[in-house]
Amino acid sequence: MRFAIGDTDFLLDGEPHRVLSGAIHYFRVHPDLWQDRIRKAKLMGLNTVETYVAWNAHAPRPGEFDLTGGLDLGRFLDLVAAEGMHAIVRPGPYICAEWTNGGLPYWLFTDGTVGVRRDEPGFLAAVQDYLEQLAPVLVPRQIDHGGPIVLVQVENEYGAYGSDPVYLTKLEQMHRNIGLTVPFTSVDQPMGTMLEDGSLPSLHKTGSFGSRSAARLERLRQAQPTGPLMCSEFWDGWFDSWGEHHHTTPAADSAADLDVLLAAGGSVNVYMFHGGTNFGFTNGANDKGVYRPIATSYDYDAPLDEAGRPTDKFHAFRAVIERYAPVPPLPASMQPGGSGRLTDDDGTGLEARPAPARDVAVRLDRVASLRSLLPALTGWTTHDEPPTFDALGAASGFVLYRTEVDLPTGGVLTVGDEVRDRAVVTVDGVVVGVLEREHHDRAIALPPVTGTLELLVEDQGRVDYGPRIGEPKGLLGGVAVDGVPVARWSASPLALDPIAPAALAQLAETAPTDGDVLAGPVFAAGSFDLTEPGDRYLSLDGFRKGVAWVNGFCLGRYWSRGPQRTLAVPGPVLRAGRNEVVVFEVHAAASRRVCLLVEPDLGHTEG
Repeated sequence: MRFAIGDTDFLLDGEPHRVLSGAIHYFRVHPDLWQDRIRKAKLMGLNTVETYVAWNAHAPRPGEFDLTGGLDLGRFLDLVAAEGMHAIVRPGPYICAEWTNGGLPYWLFTDGTVGVRRDEPGFLAAVQDYLEQLAPVLVPRQIDHGGPIVLVQVENEYGAYGSDPVYLTKLEQMHRNIGLTVPFTSVDQPMGTMLEDGSLPSLHKTGSFGSRSAARLERLRQAQPTGPLMCSEFWDGWFDSWGEHHHTTPAADSAADLDVLLAAGGSVNVYMFHGGTNFGFTNGANDKGVYRPIATSYDYDAPLDEAGRPTDKFHAFRAVIERYAPVPPLPASMQPGGSGRLTDDDGTGLEARPAPARDVAVRLDRVASLRSLLPALTGWTTHDEPPTFDALGAASGFVLYRTEVDLPTGGVLTVGDEVRDRAVVTVDGVVVGVLEREHHDRAIALPPVTGTLELLVEDQGRVDYGPRIGEPKGLLGGVAVDGVPVARWSASPLALDPIAPAALAQLAETAPTDGDVLAGPVFAAGSFDLTEPGDRYLSLDGFRKGVAWVNGFCLGRYWSRGPQRTLAVPGPVLRAGRNEVVVFEVHAAASRRVCLLVEPDLGHTEG
């Protein structure tokens, strides 16, 4: 088969074809649930699934490239093909996606000489290696090789970042050189000169917008007089940042804009069809003068919610699509009021996943301080000044900085340039306070102390958009007290995703204790039994800030400031019989009780 760009339409084997696509990021969905989410995209009336490729997820360290488990992109694309659907792949190398560092590996920029998203030899050489690693996955899965891939996007919204046709030309050629033959696209907002700045004549321009469809398409047509009109990011919702409200958009309004888009003959990629979750430490952040880390949930108010259940938007979009293309019959479980779970009874061939019957409370009765677990978690290195996370080989998470001080009258501790991103300051094990990047904190008063000064620094998410992509993490510019630099530091990156097995073993052997209050930084664990595993939501009411795991799977970060109040626990993570919850609380918790809920709480009011 052949897929091409005609004068007015996409052409599938020479016939006009409308792309009806939805975004599902394989790296935000448990791999055992990929087929379920893809099947539901087809049931909404879509004929294509789109995904970014997260370079930094596949290449966590130099010389490594992981295509296994939840990163098995080939298997994901094969599942798309098995549903009789097409695929759009967006390998970047930059993806934004509200994903840490916009998908770019942190280690790429550690020596300060490699350029970011530009015509620079070090950056382009790394991109070349990345694309060569992807070639065996993508090339044989193109439609002209019998696979599902019909379009490949080069870069991502580049017009909002720069205007460098030399860089884009070299990048396009790299994609061609690995054997990609399907049409190439670019995407930018139809505003100002972004469409022109972010593309080339050889790339088919597409738009990104979520409202005012007619005006946006008119601007797109102005920039590109011929070829099919396409919105390849039709924003049907938005992402959440910690401390803000949970974003929602009215289903009727989004459906009306979709109707205008399709009535104009346009093709579409719904961003997102299913958002999923920023598991582990994968969330990104924005910094447009104020640093804003993105929440763990990537629900996005999409047609399929974080748990994979149809929302009102699913049904509203399906009703619009039905006016322009055939849609398959909708199983009873997917109709309004249904369970939202596909089963064999629906004739889908998917394994039934029963809905959990009740909430399950768990007491975290095994407790160990961070200090007591440190020897099992990590090792120490010594430095003249605090090293960055990047210099320590720490992609994300936490680093503990420690030094000995003699301050009989106290003093004012100052971080030279910036705290990236949040530091809990303690003297002799007593918390003094917190320095937060988003508040532009750089100084804190210390009490009299002759002993140990520690700063537990958290990377809350690397910036994914704009000029601060690729920046290092840690205590930038060194640390001084009353203007005198503090030297002779020890630094310890914490191995938390996954937790070091030795630390888990030590926590498991800790004798259960009584009491309710937890004083952090502290790890706490508890066990619970299930008869039937199914999707759950971990509620940490009474906890302040930290990270949680179930059966060793890192669910991600929690924070009492909201808006998100529960963490998604995918059903495949759970098992019949005994299960284990581990929580790392940075500050304190008023209770040792957590709960596995049947329903989520994303925070539909102000956080």
